[in-house]
Amino acid sequence: MQTFTVSQAAERTGWSPRMLRYLESTGLVVPARSASGYRRYDATELELLRGLADLRSRYDVELDDVAFVVRLRREPELRGALESWLSGATVPAEGTSEAAWIEWEQRKHKRLLAA
Repeated sequence: MQTFTVSQAAERTGWSPRMLRYLESTGLVVPARSASGYRRYDATELELLRGLADLRSRYDVELDDVAFVVRLRREPELRGALESWLSGATVPAEGTSEAAWIEWEQRKHKRLLAA
């Protein structure tokens, strides 16, 4: 299988060599290393880089946003904590019924007891 150096990968994908190193440090696109330690990008990494560029332009997302999503996928505990927070963190709007506030307080206390 053909592989490419960081400079060659940059030419083929439109990312700068410096940005490719940054993407590796964040864990977004991690190329294999040669025996002497050089980065070697194969067709899979090149396609990931092209897809990442397309994702950023199409949906206007930042690399930090994508890196956080990757972190959520890799860290189940963080994902669970975020899901828990999202499920009960919305405070009822002003003027909401007393029953809605009581329900929110009960959910909050259940989360605190579970933690």
